[in-house]
Amino acid sequence: MSNVASQNQGDPKKVFNLPNSITAARILLVPVFVWLLLNSSGSLHSTNRWLSLVVFVVAISTDGLDGWLARRRGLVTNLGKILDPIADKALIGGALVTLSVLGSVDWWLTALLLLRELGITFYRFAVIRKRIIAASGGGKVKTVLQAVTVILLLAPLTHVWHDWYRTLSLGLLYLTLVVTIYTGMQYLVAATKHADDEADDSHPHKTHA
Repeated sequence: MSNVASQNQGDPKKVFNLPNSITAARILLVPVFVWLLLNSSGSLHSTNRWLSLVVFVVAISTDGLDGWLARRRGLVTNLGKILDPIADKALIGGALVTLSVLGSVDWWLTALLLLRELGITFYRFAVIRKRIIAASGGGKVKTVLQAVTVILLLAPLTHVWHDWYRTLSLGLLYLTLVVTIYTGMQYLVAATKHADDEADDSHPHKTHA
């Protein structure tokens, strides 16, 4: 599998493959989702609200599908490793910003979540010539948690289950914030360790006390 994957990196026909196309489709669904959400209300009878929820669920569901297809068919590419986390961040970030515009999520929560996501994304691009940083295990758990939280926030079910549903949604949002920041710290620690290892490799005769 690794030999096949490495061969795929420089083959344009393999780079623009089915898994990467699915990832690209997830990115293209973001403006559709945001438009539907902006033109909706929190009412149980808001058609656009339910449509935005359906689009979000369909889009975020492709996250596992593209990765599974890439590994199963030996179509793992550097482009896919870059696009996949960007697609997730665009979709979830778009949801959080729009929900904040609609008054469903406090702006400070959205700001903290986006600060972590944008920071890691910029870091990925900063080191892209040296190495490709794929999503970590913790990062994937974080994405799943974010997705579940957004789904709860999107569904206008407070009209059915009243206060306890909103309490559950906000509680999960706070948990998501903690996990998001924690996994961001993990990336920073790993980056620092990698930089130290590179420094050691560049000074092979260096001794440590």
